[in-house]
Amino acid sequence: MAKETFEFQAETQQLLDLMVHSIYTNHEIFLRELISNASDAIDKLHFESLTNNELLEGDANFEIHLVPDEQNHTLTISDNGIGMNRKEVIEDIGTIAKSGTKAFLAKLKEARESDTEITDKEMIGQFGVGFYSAFMVADNVTIITRKAGETEAVRWESAGDGKYSIEACEKEKHGTTIILTLSQGFYGEKSEENYTDRYKLQELVKKYSDYIRYPVKMNFVIEETPKDADGKPIEGAEKTKRNEERTLNSMQPLWTRNKSDIKKEEYTDFFKHQFFEWEDPMEIFHTKVEGTVEYTALLYIPAHAPFNLYYSDYEPGIQLYSRHVFIMDKCKDLLPDYLRFVKGLVDSPDLSLNISRELLQQSRELKLIGRNLEKNILKTLERTLQKDREKYEKFWAEYGKSLKIGIYNSLVSGENKVDQLKDLLLFTSSKDGKLCTIKEYCDRMPENQKKIYYASGKDKETIDQMPQMELLRDKGIEVLYMLDPVDEFALEGIREYAGKQFHSISRGDLDLDDVESQEAKKETETLSKTNEDLIKDIKEALGDKVSDVKLTNRLKSGAVCLVADEAGPSIAMEQAFAGANNPMLKAKRILEINPHHDLFARLQNLHTGGKDSADFKEYCTMLYDQALLIEGILPDDLIAFANKVAQLMAK
Repeated sequence: MAKETFEFQAETQQLLDLMVHSIYTNHEIFLRELISNASDAIDKLHFESLTNNELLEGDANFEIHLVPDEQNHTLTISDNGIGMNRKEVIEDIGTIAKSGTKAFLAKLKEARESDTEITDKEMIGQFGVGFYSAFMVADNVTIITRKAGETEAVRWESAGDGKYSIEACEKEKHGTTIILTLSQGFYGEKSEENYTDRYKLQELVKKYSDYIRYPVKMNFVIEETPKDADGKPIEGAEKTKRNEERTLNSMQPLWTRNKSDIKKEEYTDFFKHQFFEWEDPMEIFHTKVEGTVEYTALLYIPAHAPFNLYYSDYEPGIQLYSRHVFIMDKCKDLLPDYLRFVKGLVDSPDLSLNISRELLQQSRELKLIGRNLEKNILKTLERTLQKDREKYEKFWAEYGKSLKIGIYNSLVSGENKVDQLKDLLLFTSSKDGKLCTIKEYCDRMPENQKKIYYASGKDKETIDQMPQMELLRDKGIEVLYMLDPVDEFALEGIREYAGKQFHSISRGDLDLDDVESQEAKKETETLSKTNEDLIKDIKEALGDKVSDVKLTNRLKSGAVCLVADEAGPSIAMEQAFAGANNPMLKAKRILEINPHHDLFARLQNLHTGGKDSADFKEYCTMLYDQALLIEGILPDDLIAFANKVAQLMAK
């Protein structure tokens, strides 16, 4: 294959420009990224070889090698992992298809606009653009790679100038070799960051890659004074030189050691190195169990949720080992999906090294381990909620949505998680604007309050301005704010708590039991009978826009509001899934009118002119459009609504 030249995708070129012009100050992390990539490549080959041993080509000693060259100012990182073919090189290196570059650039732009400080580690690691960090220290990068099981090797080369070349070449062994031609300032004894200095490289591997599970090796030139037969140095003898290959990383599995012997810094360092994280974890779980099934688990809750946690491209899963030997990187069947944010590993001698993904799904041992881990995680969260509220609220801010999704999804799948999760939920309260549990809400309820009231909206301020809130606020009744579209679905799954049903302030009868509310209800019923024809004609004028029209005692100063039928989805739920085009998610809208408002008297007067009069029909539509706007929904005919408002203002 002749040498071909290509141009990088636009976004990738933007990234390269950033790297070349050194927007980062912590240049040394390039080595961590390239070693991590090499480790990943070996992982992939190891996994593939479990079912196809021929891919190893007789080489089962997985290693990563560093070769600094002081004279030629180069640093080479090589591995005997899975390697890449021509197509994969173009897809993985030349485009943004798998690099996360687009998200990286968006985050960088966002940080600059908001004047937010983001560290090198956060920016590079979070978006998987580690390979490109090589251009921070190199004028030229060359990749020579051959995929295991294939014969043709590929040479990729770029100076970070917007172009790269690809050509066929020879490579004896499978794997990948990356050659960095270092930029001035990154080689030589006088350089502050000399990446041809073996002891500097050894220090960096120990710092960043000590827990990489494969040996990272490098040759050292050792000068020695010759010794006599008794082992004593010979005076005046000329020193000799010899090569000594050293393994730079310990590779000792942290999880196999006693918890009492492990420092917190070791746990956090392992977390960062093993799972490509850049902050200390929020929570650490280190468990060793012996019994029906034996296993050791080391799990973490990261400090922050990844930006794509709830997107389809996010890959949850726990690493699996058997007797410290790696089996699988992303086992999705170990923990339930609502705990997808948990990272970590499980090592069990009861798991087979050759187990397939299909058999793994049916593994009794794996299911037992998963149930035990789930209980352990939930107990820890419950204990944190009770003893360290501030820490739990930080957890909730990052991962609360996952627990709410867990309740809803468990009902759909038939695995009811309500009892396990309901006491871990937090909602903002109208009482003090702070987060509270459902139990805390119930403990504060007056004895005569029958239901747990909640309101849905995009934020607290919007909900506070809803006309439906005014009556409850005046009566001192606490309301829980549902600020996430999934909130109502979670409550639908719980249905009730301590015998109290959940009730949206925008659905059905509020069912207030105090004397004043009962009297107002009776008065409204009397007015409804008196104005039966008017209500009927309003409904007729609005047609299929509403399922019903009612007079209400729900409102105080407001003229109208929209509520949903008690049996179906709420209006907020309908709006949250407006793009789904699912008739099951359509709310049955009910227009409620305050009979004590001046606008109702105006309606009565217009109605005397006949239900078919243009003024009456326009007024009915205006009231409905007003109710839509209160819910944050635009009227069907916004221009007609604006013109009508202008006409009324001109009178």
